[in-house]
Amino acid sequence: MNHQKYLGFLELRPVNVRAALPGSLCGLASGRDIARVANREDAIVMACNIRHHLSVPGILRAARKADSMVMLELAKSEASYTGVTYENLPGVAMAVSSLLGDGIVFGLHMDHYAVKSPADRDRAMKAIPDALARGWTSVAIDASHNPDWENLSFTRDVALVIPPFIGLEAEVGEIRGGDVLTTVPEAEYFVGGLNSWGVFPDFLAVSNGSKHGTYDSASGESEGIDLERTGEIADAVARFGCTIAQHGISGTPLDKVGRFRAYGIRKGNVGTLWQNIVFGLDMDPGSGNAFTEKGAWVKRPDRGIPMELWREMTAYAESLGMPGDSGDYKKLNLPFHHRIMAVAPEYRDRIVDETERWALRLFEEFNSLGTGSKLVDMVVERGDWNSSPDGRILVERGTYGAHNPPDGGVVEAEKGDFSD
Repeated sequence: MNHQKYLGFLELRPVNVRAALPGSLCGLASGRDIARVANREDAIVMACNIRHHLSVPGILRAARKADSMVMLELAKSEASYTGVTYENLPGVAMAVSSLLGDGIVFGLHMDHYAVKSPADRDRAMKAIPDALARGWTSVAIDASHNPDWENLSFTRDVALVIPPFIGLEAEVGEIRGGDVLTTVPEAEYFVGGLNSWGVFPDFLAVSNGSKHGTYDSASGESEGIDLERTGEIADAVARFGCTIAQHGISGTPLDKVGRFRAYGIRKGNVGTLWQNIVFGLDMDPGSGNAFTEKGAWVKRPDRGIPMELWREMTAYAESLGMPGDSGDYKKLNLPFHHRIMAVAPEYRDRIVDETERWALRLFEEFNSLGTGSKLVDMVVERGDWNSSPDGRILVERGTYGAHNPPDGGVVEAEKGDFSD
């Protein structure tokens, strides 16, 4: 990366970043600019859900080596069951970037900010601006749990309090596996309806067969992302300047990940993989899917945290009635956060090293090598910090409204919380 251009880029970071992190030389960029570069370069930005701070050094180290832009993200639900919060992640990322010598281009993305009711909407309209003041540069509003019109109206309301220079993701169709897929009419209604109100999302998350977490291969479960449906949706929303965010990539074969770009995917969320690395689980080397044996996760003694700490964690999980292969093991991150942070350097080093190796493989599959410099060049050439979209309202207000939702105003009964 050109050092002089990087210094020029630092002066053109979003105003909320410069106010929140005075004196920092970290390359924190707007999600809007990250989306632009992904589109221009036929790349996918990797968005990493950080359930433990130990994941940050390996990801940023890999991004520096690959000169790749990257997003660090945290779902609203993850902030409730991990030691990572909307308050502390910006400072951790800034500190890690500084220790690595900066020169790393990354975004901070508020993932799956769930809005399930008018009360949630009202709270979000206060909480999100508060977080942006701490340096977050992108937001995903997730009202997908609601019927189509409520999803559209809740998303619109919250989006209108988010500055236009902040990256924006929205979601239609709850991401929970292959039982219910987002339809093209739903996606067009949703993104078109937002457009009619002057809301221009960079990314659209859809239900296309993925889920959040590990696929239970022992019971015959496998990843089932429907790329054909994804491509159809991408084509339908392209005229609104919107591309696809693929959630639930952990456990997907890397050769399939390498084909995502051909189907309009420009953002790829990876979360459970990093948790598997911290815990030290045995994983499929071609996908990162964690193995189970006799109804329990398989812990490798040569990976991740010490075996002694893992035994304490599994005993604690058992005391709570969790099966040994439960996805709720993610909720062990908070009660054991400080114990994991206190592990000896040899364990920290192997976690960081394995995280870096996986991140480098994914950057290559996402075609994002060199995109860090590309983003710096683009912003410097623009000469303006303001990354607000040059979007146009293409649809008359009311074309998509309460009178014509594709689902008829009814949503299938919820089976659980699928928001991370």
